[in-house]
Amino acid sequence: MSSLKRGQSGLSGVLLVDKPTGMTSHDVVNIVRRATGEKRVGHAGTLDPLASGLLVVLVGPATRLEPYLSSKSKGYEASIRFGSQTDTDDSEGAVLAQAPVPTDVLSTTRAHDVLEGLLGKSMQMPPQYSAIKVGGKIAHRVARSGGVTELAPRAIDVMSAELLGVDVADQTWRVRFIVSKGTYVRALARDIGLAVGSLAHLSALRRVSSGALSVTQSHSLERIEQAGAQGSIGSLFIDPVAALDVRVIEVASDAVSDGRPLNLATAETSSADELVAISSVGRLDALYRSRGQRLVPEVVFATPVARAL
Repeated sequence: MSSLKRGQSGLSGVLLVDKPTGMTSHDVVNIVRRATGEKRVGHAGTLDPLASGLLVVLVGPATRLEPYLSSKSKGYEASIRFGSQTDTDDSEGAVLAQAPVPTDVLSTTRAHDVLEGLLGKSMQMPPQYSAIKVGGKIAHRVARSGGVTELAPRAIDVMSAELLGVDVADQTWRVRFIVSKGTYVRALARDIGLAVGSLAHLSALRRVSSGALSVTQSHSLERIEQAGAQGSIGSLFIDPVAALDVRVIEVASDAVSDGRPLNLATAETSSADELVAISSVGRLDALYRSRGQRLVPEVVFATPVARAL
C-alpha cells in the first residue's frame, strides 16, 4: 500500500509554464494540481490576467523554494499606450482621464531619453489595484468596492529599459524591462505617461525571464496536461539549481538527511552568508548557508527535489 497521503503525488520539482493571457496565476496552479495529482502546488511571482509568459510553478516539497525564486529579477516585454489613464493602470481597467499626446513622445529619441531616466533605484507608488495588504485588507478588493488604500512607496530597481519600437498610429511604445522583485510595470507605464506630459497605461505585458530562467524553457498548458495524462510530467521539470542560480556542492546521499551542519571545507571556498545547494545522486537535498566556519541548513527536503541532469 502506498505511504503517500491524499493529495500527495511523490513528485517534487520546478515546472516552467508559459501562461496565456486571460488567466490568473491561480488558474494555472489548479491546472497543474490536476495534471500532477499533487495538492501542494504554488508559484514564484504572480502574473496578472492581462500578462502572459513565464510562470515558475513549484510542485510538492519544492514549494519550499518559493522565497528564493520570488526574489529574482524579472524581465518583461511591455506595451505602453499613451493618451489615457485607467483605474488599474492597464487596459483591463476603466478609463479615468484622457490627455493629448505631444508629438515628440512618439519619437525614438524622446523614448530613449525617458527610458534612460528610469534606470537605477527609486521609490515607486504601487497601483491601487494590487495584492498589497494594509491593515488586513487587500488593496485591489478595497478599490473594487470604491475605497482607497493608503499605500506606501516601495523601493525598486530598474536594471534595464530597452526600447523595442514605437507605433505612432497606436500611440504605443514597446519596451523590454529588467526589474527587481516587487516592481509594478503597470506603475512604470503610469509614471512614464506623467513624465512626458500626458497619460499612459499598460496595454500588454509578457514576462520573458525570471533570474536565469527564460520563457523559451517553458511549456504550454496543453503540453503539461498531456504529460499529466501520460504520467510523464516529471520529465518537464527543470534543474532547481539552475532556477536558483547558486553554487552546488555534491555530497554523499545521506550527508544532510538529518540537517547536520557541514564543515566549511566541504565547500572548498565560500563567501560570507552565501546560499549553496546541496545535491546527491541527481537530486536537490537541501539549501545551506555559510555561517562562520560552517555551512548550516536553511531548507532540508524530506523528499528531495528532482534535478534534470
